[in-house]
Amino acid sequence: MSKNAFADAAAVPGCARWEALTRRETGLYRREDEIRSEFARDYTRLLHSLAYRRLKHKTQVFYNIDNDHVCTRMEHVAHVESVSGTIANFLGLNTELTKAIATGHDVGHAPFGHQGERILNELSQEYLGTGFWHERNGLRFVDKIDLLANSYNDMKNLDLTYAVRDGIISHCGEVDENGIFPRKELIDLERDFTAPGQFQPATWEGCLVKIADKVAYIGRDIEDAKRLGFLNGEAEERLRDMARIDNEQVLNTTVIMHNMIIDICESSTPERGICLSERFFGQMTELKKFNYEYIYRHKRFRTYSKYSAMVIHEIFDALYEQFDGKATWMKLEKEAKYCPELFRNFGKFISNYVNPDQVPEEFSREVFRYRNEKIYGNLDSSELYVQAIIDFISGMTDRYAIAAFEELLKY
Repeated sequence: MSKNAFADAAAVPGCARWEALTRRETGLYRREDEIRSEFARDYTRLLHSLAYRRLKHKTQVFYNIDNDHVCTRMEHVAHVESVSGTIANFLGLNTELTKAIATGHDVGHAPFGHQGERILNELSQEYLGTGFWHERNGLRFVDKIDLLANSYNDMKNLDLTYAVRDGIISHCGEVDENGIFPRKELIDLERDFTAPGQFQPATWEGCLVKIADKVAYIGRDIEDAKRLGFLNGEAEERLRDMARIDNEQVLNTTVIMHNMIIDICESSTPERGICLSERFFGQMTELKKFNYEYIYRHKRFRTYSKYSAMVIHEIFDALYEQFDGKATWMKLEKEAKYCPELFRNFGKFISNYVNPDQVPEEFSREVFRYRNEKIYGNLDSSELYVQAIIDFISGMTDRYAIAAFEELLKY
């Protein structure tokens, strides 16, 4: 596969589509000695964001906060960056854009992995009448929640380029599909997306990250399952049978990643899209079925599922009970005396996004000047308050959520 084929098919600097893909909503400051491209700036802004930092303590599949050898959400992101970066370089795609999308693609994940996502979706449906899914929440975090300080200690929104924001919200890899092409329309990402996987990415790089996401997690989930004793003799034998089909001795992270990376490089063209050959697409489909049967639906997840649901529900209920119009701040301040980890931190969190004249001294911030969008306004409706709770919980790490929950058990 020639590098020139995709280079010729992609948007290039100076054309109208390139200008649209590199556009920022409000315009980011620029230093006179800046040497980075727009996408490289996005990458470093994501790298320094708090949402990215917290990924190291968020569940990928296996909840095990004390096991250093189990894959966390951050390690998964590193795998996606590695897979997509290798392929992008071979195909002649924009490696800086690929790297930025891969780095930011999972910043919207809730604590406790997909189980936490399901619970927040139920709460969002019940209280707000709208769904919660991590791809859209990722866009919300990079657009509205995460803040960075500039040279004057002004805290502002990340203000990423359209191409990176698009890659984050459109990376859904749950649907089995092959031959991914970028969509032509540059839609309103916040308003037009109403379901996960509704639209394909707008760039070849976004399409690549979407398939690299699956390549990265399939093999590593099997490796972790082996390490933790999830796979019985029947499962091990089935893996060996699948390996023998391709004349392999084993199917592990290294083998799966290498084979699929090479296959995507050899199979993808502007005419066929970003794709696997029929042989390896079939293997990916079979491995996903294997993972669901022997790993994701394993009975050992039952206690974890119940526990994580209880933790999130109890935190949500404890915070929701404090809403009382203008008296909300006073109630939060009162509860913060007994549970500072939860109530004081929640008050400080929402103070960043509420009109300053509404924030009492107890929860005001003084170190930085917050020049970001005030998405909760005056915090004068239950809908705004519930959205603030969901934003707060979705940003939690597993261990922080547990600490906040355990604080509720104390007197």
